Amino acid sequence: MCTITLSYDRNNALARRKLAALLKTGLFEQGEVKDASSVSLEASSAAHKQEVQEFLYGSKILASQAFAKHL
Repeated sequence: MCTITLSYDRNNALARRKLAALLKTGLFEQGEVKDASSVSLEASSAAHKQEVQEFLYGSKILASQAFAKHL
């Protein structure tokens, strides 16, 4: 099963009708709505943490090579 997220103007009658028609077909079901800002915030935080760890790892490697060359 795949999940899609739709964004639409709640005040747009045509958008509401099209969404209702999609749900009425039975091919789609409406799931729990998650706060998009918290999801993207968690993802960006995890990505930032991984990026920092990769940077520190690279820095350690380069520093150890430089020390080994000059000592």
